[in-house]
Amino acid sequence: MEILPTSPYMQFSRKQWAALRDSEPMTLTYEELLTLQGIDHELSIDEVEDVYLPLSRLLSYYVNARTSRQTVLMKFLKQEFVKIPFIIGIAGSVSVGKSTTARVLQALLSRWKENTRVALVTTDGFLYPNAVLEEKGIMLKKGFPQSYDIKHLLKFVTDIKSGQKNLRVPKYSHLIYDVIPNEFQIIDQPDILIIEGLNVLQSGMDYPHERPRRFVSDYVDFSIYVDAEETKLEEWYISRFMKFRKGAFTNPDSYFHSFAQLTEKKAISTAKTIWREINRKNLRNNILPTRERASLILHKGEKHAVDYVSLRK
Repeated sequence: MEILPTSPYMQFSRKQWAALRDSEPMTLTYEELLTLQGIDHELSIDEVEDVYLPLSRLLSYYVNARTSRQTVLMKFLKQEFVKIPFIIGIAGSVSVGKSTTARVLQALLSRWKENTRVALVTTDGFLYPNAVLEEKGIMLKKGFPQSYDIKHLLKFVTDIKSGQKNLRVPKYSHLIYDVIPNEFQIIDQPDILIIEGLNVLQSGMDYPHERPRRFVSDYVDFSIYVDAEETKLEEWYISRFMKFRKGAFTNPDSYFHSFAQLTEKKAISTAKTIWREINRKNLRNNILPTRERASLILHKGEKHAVDYVSLRK
């Protein structure tokens, strides 16, 4: 472990972090890992054992501590215990592998003990529908702060932290690249809620048009930023785009169906343009500045493998 004197973080090499697994058992099979990995992210047993099992162990301490505090508070107030989910926020750039991290943690945490319920929500469902983005003239800013219905998202996290039941979260389809009308995911007082998205750690300064007094991060009990060098992120984005070009984009219902018809050279050029004109700008201006707000940073190197971990002191 390296204690950085000018940083609020302690930094661990992968080997040092892996040693903190202690006796945390491996509860996922290789077949299950295959269902959890992303289209451009091969997830190995070693990655789960070295990175995610120690993280799962750490999170168990945080969850137990929060539950104990909640029990004490209810006892002091002489009130009946109200189940309040422990919220984990996962942020990071497009193509960094946030969704894979979220799915792996959901799978591991749900196996802690019998009947542990872990729900996963992505902030994509809180994007404005495409029709609204078109009307506002910000379709090319999709994923930027102004493209989210931040009031709706804040109401959801406020309600979940108030102990409310059967909350509705809009569903998003990456096939049609839009919020699905009148389709919802029901979140009913899980033990743990994972919220994954580009904007999880953003604050009021990122939403000057709305000027919210509360932020999603105000309700997050533990936050994770998945990090990588910009050159790697671009490389992974282009690789993923090319795989989609041969896969999901070939579906006539896909919003990006026209991209499937591009030559390989033109497709690569298109992917680079989208990355540099949209995703890179969003990363530099709105996502990367939130990194130091995270409780923990997972830094990735070659082949999406985590090479070091930074934990807030």
